[in-house]
Amino acid sequence: MNSGADKIVSSIISDAQSKADVIIQESEREAALILEEGEKEAVLEKEKILENAKKQSAMKYQQLISEAKMNSRRAELEAREKLIESAFKRAEEELKKIASTDDKEYKESLQKIIEEASIEIGGGELVLSLKVDDVAKVKDVIPSLEKSIEEKTGAKTTLKIGENINTIGGAVVKTKNGAIEVNNTIEARMLRFKKVLRSEVAKILFK
Repeated sequence: MNSGADKIVSSIISDAQSKADVIIQESEREAALILEEGEKEAVLEKEKILENAKKQSAMKYQQLISEAKMNSRRAELEAREKLIESAFKRAEEELKKIASTDDKEYKESLQKIIEEASIEIGGGELVLSLKVDDVAKVKDVIPSLEKSIEEKTGAKTTLKIGENINTIGGAVVKTKNGAIEVNNTIEARMLRFKKVLRSEVAKILFK
């Protein structure tokens, strides 16, 4: 190859090398920019993931605290309910003991219970149901009860002892034809007044 050809070839190679160097430099710059952007995105993504994790953690924490409070409240209410029921049970046992004796206060309460039920019905021909042991406790006062009921209702009243009932104490009073009945047994009265009594018992137990 002559010297002229050598120069042409050398010039072509030199130009190609220069272009190659430019392309490599541009590629390196682009790669660096891409890498930099990638690192920025990675940092942002990392921060986003951490922020979401913090939010999830905070939500889970609040959820656990809320559940713990609810469980604590439920346990407290259940414990109170057990105490209240226990108080009612003890009261029922005490009433059962009193009603099984000739206690003067119980006899007076029994008469009052019969009178209240009879007045609620409005007097008239009434049938009185008691437990076996209570019949003797009111038999002698029936005439005075009839008179008192008549005075308060304005209706001629008779009280006839009917069938015995299974109860702690108290009485069931009904009309002769059975159309109207008032259950004034101790159990029925406790059940009726339980809501009010429950509130009162709760005040005493948890004041």
